[in-house]
Amino acid sequence: MPSPFPGMDPYLEVHWGDVHTRLTTYASDQLAGKLPRDLVVRIQEYVNVEIEAAAEPRLIGPDVRVIERTADFGVSTAVAELPAVAAIDADPLIVPLPQEEPILHEIQIIDRRAGNRVITVIEFLSVANHRSGQSAYLQKQRQLIEGGVNLVEIDLIRGGAWIIAAPFESVRESHRGPYRICVVPSQGLRQAELYRASYRFPLPEIRIPLRRGDLAVRLELQPLVEQAYRNGGYDDIDYQGEPVPPLSAEDQTWAEELLRNAGKR
Repeated sequence: MPSPFPGMDPYLEVHWGDVHTRLTTYASDQLAGKLPRDLVVRIQEYVNVEIEAAAEPRLIGPDVRVIERTADFGVSTAVAELPAVAAIDADPLIVPLPQEEPILHEIQIIDRRAGNRVITVIEFLSVANHRSGQSAYLQKQRQLIEGGVNLVEIDLIRGGAWIIAAPFESVRESHRGPYRICVVPSQGLRQAELYRASYRFPLPEIRIPLRRGDLAVRLELQPLVEQAYRNGGYDDIDYQGEPVPPLSAEDQTWAEELLRNAGKR
């Protein structure tokens, strides 16, 4: 069963870890069949780590991941015996841990004939980009633009600060929310393309710039959200309550009527 919302479903935002991964994967698959033969699309994985005492957050790649497996797989567990040591101090040392360490993904379009040069980066922004990893993301955003890389920012998170490249004060009211999609072409005249996105109407088909002389390809966003909703089994969402964060009063009235007509309330 599809989502009752014609555009982005605001109830998906609390499941963003899963939805973000699905959107990234599905977008990569959609683009792969549209690119010139000498360009490839890759998903780059990184981890955002921010510690309160650190001057700057760091983006690092995970070397090893430890996964807990259930006993159903019949995997035996060996427990190493600790060597006997003399008692020194019964009280443990309390050490602060990083605030967050979310796994993030970005899509890279790579030119194989130019030494695997990254020509376009597509970011589905996450909660971490808006919060603990905001300064790291803004630094990365600046480096990509100054480095001549096409940047596509797809922000389907309503909570958090305005972090897309287009300055808030330069964007007309009609394009400020609830979601934002920003395309910064590397060959542009220091300007960004901003698309409207909402839950009231289908998400747009956006332009993905490539190299100079290449025709841009189009990325259809609404089918990605519908596929994530369907494959993630989100038709079991309880629409009786309000989404998090809550909608504005006007949008809440609109959503209540939509959900009643869809038999969700």
